[in-house]
Amino acid sequence: MRRKETKNLAITAIFVAIFLLQTFIPNIGYIRILPTLPAITTIPLTVSIYSLLMGPIAGTFFGIFWGIARMVQAYTQPGDIVSLMLFQNFAIAVIPSVLAGLFPGLIGKLTAKKKNSIKELSYTFAGAVTSLTNTVFVILLTSLVFMGNSAKLLGHLGSFTQGTPLITALIIALGLNGLVEAVFTAIVTPIIVTPLNKVLCRVG
Repeated sequence: MRRKETKNLAITAIFVAIFLLQTFIPNIGYIRILPTLPAITTIPLTVSIYSLLMGPIAGTFFGIFWGIARMVQAYTQPGDIVSLMLFQNFAIAVIPSVLAGLFPGLIGKLTAKKKNSIKELSYTFAGAVTSLTNTVFVILLTSLVFMGNSAKLLGHLGSFTQGTPLITALIIALGLNGLVEAVFTAIVTPIIVTPLNKVLCRVG
């Protein structure tokens, strides 16, 4: 039992270190294409891998850590005005991150005893779910939070008229980023998780 706890602590420490590098070193965790809009983030990949390896409870806590870090970043070094406006809000910063940490762990748990081909497919699915959960819930929560003050945000999302529904503008402005993140995370997650699982099983 103690050996397992030590192994889990070591894995967590490694992933926290990777996460901090992604969060606070430019162009590692956040790749900015358009200067006025939120960057494409590779952090869902890290969250997906950690949650698949460690399970849904640990993944949820990692998601909480991501959400809090996202708030801190929005207050201390926001890369764009939209991120500042969105992620200084607790609900928008934390809830999508928590769910993005929870879901891949649940998927991994449900398929843990399946044959290898099914597990690898589940890793691909989990990677896509991690990214899409983050994107979809950021869009939904933002549309709710800014429902009464959409004009303030709409002006920073692109060339939208004042009559454009906020959720439509958010889907157009943030949807492409979300799709790119989802494809990237879905492809890379099984490439990393499959051999890591084998190594961790041998370590015991």
